[in-house]
Amino acid sequence: MNVLVIGSGGREHALCWKIKQSDKVDRLYCAPGNGGISEIADCVDIKADDIDSLCSFAKENEIGLTIVGPEVPLVAGIIDRFNEEGLRIFGPDKYIAGLEGSKVFAKEAMSRFRIPTADFKVFDDPKEAKAYIKEKKAPLVIKADGLAAGKGVIVAKSEDEASSAVDLIMVEKKFGSSGDRIVIEDCLEGEEASVIVVTDGKGFLTFASSQDHKRALDDDMGPNTGGMGAYSPAPVVTGELENKVEERIINPLIRGFFAEGTPFKGVLYIGLMVVDSEPYALEFNVRFGDPETQAILPRLKTDLVNIVEASIDGGIDGIKLEWDKRPCICVVCASGGYPGGYKKGVPIYGLDETLKMKDVVVFHAGTKLTEGEYQTSGGRVLGITALGDNIKAAIDKAYEACDKINFEDMHYRKDIGYKALERVN
Repeated sequence: MNVLVIGSGGREHALCWKIKQSDKVDRLYCAPGNGGISEIADCVDIKADDIDSLCSFAKENEIGLTIVGPEVPLVAGIIDRFNEEGLRIFGPDKYIAGLEGSKVFAKEAMSRFRIPTADFKVFDDPKEAKAYIKEKKAPLVIKADGLAAGKGVIVAKSEDEASSAVDLIMVEKKFGSSGDRIVIEDCLEGEEASVIVVTDGKGFLTFASSQDHKRALDDDMGPNTGGMGAYSPAPVVTGELENKVEERIINPLIRGFFAEGTPFKGVLYIGLMVVDSEPYALEFNVRFGDPETQAILPRLKTDLVNIVEASIDGGIDGIKLEWDKRPCICVVCASGGYPGGYKKGVPIYGLDETLKMKDVVVFHAGTKLTEGEYQTSGGRVLGITALGDNIKAAIDKAYEACDKINFEDMHYRKDIGYKALERVN
């Protein structure tokens, strides 16, 4: 069958790379894609949020399966539209996508289904929010309600920082209408991890654990980004902890929505805080994580298309996931200035050298291919990904590959995976 992947980042390159391996796929398209994706799929010049054009393309090109990478089209209701047109598409409907589209919706669902999370309160008035901050005391976490490309969460260590965060989001409108409402919640202290599941509305498959690195600089310093690297598995997610996550977070959420008559089909990404070996839900996303996907999919042996079809058609419980036991590390090489302003159109050198390395794959995020030359076109440019016999070997191999690549003002964290290394030593 013909398959369409929607999106243009490193996550979508990883999805295309994995889907391309399926015997079920005749022709693979990606809209809009990027420089790296263009080598394995036909890139289509349609933006990820242009639902009308995507729907028309799927009809005209006999697309048998569409897979949505980013959150924006999901929150906008692309699943509902494709379903109305009789087109097979993977992901949650607009209502369920509110788990990512609205922090308020997500926190209220956690409360309704008795899912462990930080205490919180919702505000639409900055004065009331600041009064609450004064009463509650820092540290606190301030979250814009709507989508903010992973950057709308501010951890405030003092009352002044918390008040400034309220002004930034609600008064200065740093994230536009996404900041019309905010969530203020208690700051949980522990170690973060990510768990991703695929569900058909009743059952679910739990993917290998991973851990993202949100901050721009080493030692978790600097501003939040979309993610500067990831590794899988995350040693903090033990078998015992995973059981707790399934029992206390995943099952209540999926069963809760099913009981309400709004079944959740697609990907559920749980951002966790592990406090004294107990899991708390920080956030929900309704799509594969980026860059977690780049660290997880190279370890997945099972055909991803079979998993996706089971989510759409039911019967997910009948699929058994098989994994490469070796750990995987993804290091993001970013443009200078990211997550702030940055140059585009900068030539990228050294990619050919990485092709010679075993168990290394470079996923393109912000690249374009112009007259045979790869150039930067985004903040996060490449995801240098490596498998190794152990975490240290994977880390070493990933950074060896990073050393072969160069573009003007390129920067990347030098400590991706070291938290895992500390846990296994």
